Amino acid sequence: MAEEEKHVATEDARSGSTPHIVRYILGISLPLVVIGMLIVLWSYYG
Repeated sequence: MAEEEKHVATEDARSGSTPHIVRYILGISLPLVVIGMLIVLWSYYG
């Protein structure tokens, strides 16, 4: 016997807040990685 599907609202399904800190982490870490790779390449080929 199959159970009926339950439809839950998006806000209820998340059951938590969605902070936008991921944008800041990506915005900071991406330039740091690029700078780090440039330093490695510079030290290897320089």
